[in-house]
Amino acid sequence: MKLFENNLDTKIFALGGLGEVGKNMYCIMHGNEIIIIDSGVLFPEDSLLGIDYVIPDFGFLKRNEDKIKGLFITHGHEDHIGSINFLLQSVNIPVIYAPNQAAKLIKKKLIDRNIKYDNIVIFDENTKVKFKNLEVEFISTTHSIPDSFAIVVNTPNGTIVETGDFKFDFTPIGPMADLHKMARIGEKGVTLLMSESTNALNPGMSLSESRVDATLSDLFQRQLGRIIIATFASNVYRLKHIIETCKKNNRKVAIFGRSMETQIEIALEAGYIKDKNIFVTPEEANALKPEEVCLLCTGSQGEPLAALSRITNGTDKKIKLLPSDTVIFSSSPIPGNAQAISVTLNKLALKGVKTYTNTSLNEIHSSGHGNQEELKLMLRLMKPKYLMPIHGEYRMLKAHADLAVSCDVPRENTFIMQNGEVLSMLNGKVRKDRSFPCYDIYVDGNRIGDIGNVVIKDRKIMANDGILVVICNINAQKKLLLGKVNITTRGFVLVNENEELLKVINDKEDEETLKIKKWLIDERREEYNMETKVNEAAERKMCGYNCAQAVACTYCNLAGLDEETTKELTQGFAVGMGGSMEATCGAIIGAINILGVINKNPQKTMQSSKKIINAFKEQNGTVICKELKGITDGVVKRECIDCVRDAAALLEEELK
Repeated sequence: MKLFENNLDTKIFALGGLGEVGKNMYCIMHGNEIIIIDSGVLFPEDSLLGIDYVIPDFGFLKRNEDKIKGLFITHGHEDHIGSINFLLQSVNIPVIYAPNQAAKLIKKKLIDRNIKYDNIVIFDENTKVKFKNLEVEFISTTHSIPDSFAIVVNTPNGTIVETGDFKFDFTPIGPMADLHKMARIGEKGVTLLMSESTNALNPGMSLSESRVDATLSDLFQRQLGRIIIATFASNVYRLKHIIETCKKNNRKVAIFGRSMETQIEIALEAGYIKDKNIFVTPEEANALKPEEVCLLCTGSQGEPLAALSRITNGTDKKIKLLPSDTVIFSSSPIPGNAQAISVTLNKLALKGVKTYTNTSLNEIHSSGHGNQEELKLMLRLMKPKYLMPIHGEYRMLKAHADLAVSCDVPRENTFIMQNGEVLSMLNGKVRKDRSFPCYDIYVDGNRIGDIGNVVIKDRKIMANDGILVVICNINAQKKLLLGKVNITTRGFVLVNENEELLKVINDKEDEETLKIKKWLIDERREEYNMETKVNEAAERKMCGYNCAQAVACTYCNLAGLDEETTKELTQGFAVGMGGSMEATCGAIIGAINILGVINKNPQKTMQSSKKIINAFKEQNGTVICKELKGITDGVVKRECIDCVRDAAALLEEELK
């Protein structure tokens, strides 16, 4: 697709992150250079039955991978780095630029997926990356994870700033955002601001993390029993404070949940958390007094398989709830999770456990995203000519555009975009350009992209209306039906009320059994169709198989071998064995190899082999590779592809 014919324009577009909170992936292109900002996942809604992740559509990047200069990461949250492992499997990314914490998380993710990729470059606020047309620099921001950055891209047509996720916290637990650098870049002139919109509907300023710090400290001092605290594993600063508070109150910390363990491990390695001795195993925690223990766990959103849910349900093998326990939810419900959290809270109440959630009276959670006044402050600092709101649902993007208008950005200079829509920037002016198809890609286990809307629709029908399953066991190699066809129903038939239907199903089982048996007989006949198989062997030769491979791989299923193994076993028989041309034609060797596996009788195989060799020699005058090719006398007796056909046909005769 020739989407960008004009090399003078700078193009800006998103492959994810517009109209949704997650799946962030933004691209800036000038001439033959593309830089990518973030590569995240979107966690599926309940309606996407069986889907693990939703990832961006990498099709455009695959078609233009020769232009990609690098992937730049704003911070280490999953909605910004979660699809990197999928991206690297389909697109050549020459280098990944990431801040320290994100780099560690990416490396861990790639190791877990057995993906080898070593070209990760760590940047800080002083780093500059220069390409022919594009120059990238970084601004330190405040978020709920260390090492969060806005990304500044200087282009021939103006400066673009992508904010990443941010808030303005003037009493943060970690470092403050670099307001001075923001102001300096704003004074130089920002043509386009791409600013996150997650909390664009929330008035005022977000709560300072230090307020949460104070509230949690007070709660810890007042609790006499064991404390169980659930929070987002990715909120490293929250984890840091909880651990420091535990230390002040002489409590040891036990970790529950894989993602929590990973984040703590990386935070210790990076030095954000310093005291290793405060951590104990679950077994050690059980041996301590309740007032000496804090359990730090995942499950703040009521996830059924997370640590807190297991503890609440009594299914955790290491920790059991005590009536004197206090459970603290240091989080806010993500849209769609309120019901799951409510279920967990009710279970805890039934067991007599005291709980605390985030309210105006108990300020035990603060968002890592800025509210309206913080978005307006970013606009005032950057002073952009144009705004493209990102990282939000449509209503959030619209609210952000309204805020920009109140900060003197003309309404016509705000662009509420969709994934796949393109902005074009030329000489400091920005306009909407054409668009290209950009879809959600579903990940279902190890399957990527082959689960579409039709499958999801079918799953919904099965979930709502029940399912009828036809089960038949087939020996694929021998083309035989093992036993009888079985038809089962789930979710819509009551046995005692549907005797007539069940009788029809039973009769149908017998009918389908006969049909499948007949079909398998036809399949076996087709499999032994000489013309079909001989031509198939010739096609393999034309596709790059050597003569031995072409014959052997065509019939390998009859011998109970898989094609890849057969191909490897016969790879040394090319050009008369080992490329020497001195030995027997490889096509004959391939045929005899198959006979040997099928016959399993040395004497029988020797007899059959002799027949094939003699017949081939009678047809073509020789079985030696160089003689067939005319090396000895200059007369080509038989082309390789015809040798393959001959050997396959002779093998067919023996198989009959």
